[in-house]
Amino acid sequence: MTLGYWYMFPIAIVVATTAMASGVGGATFFAPIFILGLRLNPEVAIGTGLITEVFGFTSGLLAYARKRLIDYRLGMNLLMVTIPLSLVGTWLAGSIAPDYLKLILGVGLFAIAASFLRTPDSRDIAHLDALIDQEYGGEKAETCIITRDGEEFRYKVCNRNQGRLIAGIGGLFVGMISTGLGELNSYFLLQRCRVPSAVSVATSVFVVAITALVASSGHLLQFAQSNPEALRTVLDICLFTVPGVIIGGQFGSLLARRLSQHTLERALGVLFVLVAALTLGEVLL
Repeated sequence: MTLGYWYMFPIAIVVATTAMASGVGGATFFAPIFILGLRLNPEVAIGTGLITEVFGFTSGLLAYARKRLIDYRLGMNLLMVTIPLSLVGTWLAGSIAPDYLKLILGVGLFAIAASFLRTPDSRDIAHLDALIDQEYGGEKAETCIITRDGEEFRYKVCNRNQGRLIAGIGGLFVGMISTGLGELNSYFLLQRCRVPSAVSVATSVFVVAITALVASSGHLLQFAQSNPEALRTVLDICLFTVPGVIIGGQFGSLLARRLSQHTLERALGVLFVLVAALTLGEVLL
């Protein structure tokens, strides 16, 4: 073990605070930081980002579980697709040349940036929730979620096969470039599967957390079997990033109540465009 990566502790706090406040997976921030800042091999950067993200997502997952907002039946249905495909993505990350992996990451970051720049505002989400309740609530509902506060959500999950397909693609990208599943899930669970926004976000966090745990375990296993030096680097970095994201996750939940979610997501969209351009520049220039 070395203390050479001590500066990742404050960086991890800032990243986790931003990620938790915006609902973005921490690995979306960490993978470019590790590649562009620490000059790590893309596979090592992606694996380290995923491992760190698991700890950051845990606090959010526990919070949603306490609120009883997670649709576990829907979540397990999606995990049946995301888990095996995340392992396929993990295998691909170890098989693809580093420059091609950077290229895929850069394109993925552009896609995430685009999703943030076109994200619906609070009024649009409220309108969607009202339509879901009107069209798929009441007697038509197949699922009823009653939260800890007594709030009731009744709905019918639509386009199940499409939801599994999109989640599967997201799971593949989680294993391969550490990001994509949460961003795809949040949009399609609400707009295509017609799941109320509060439940879709909580269920998405559940699916991403479990999928990231499996994918990060796959990366660790690969490092342990074929690259012990990379494994030591991962552990040295995680020594500082893991406590950082645990602290930052608490700050992020407080910050989320004080910031405009729509404004924050637009700002992150611009940021990810710049990061994607820098990542692609590493390969193309």
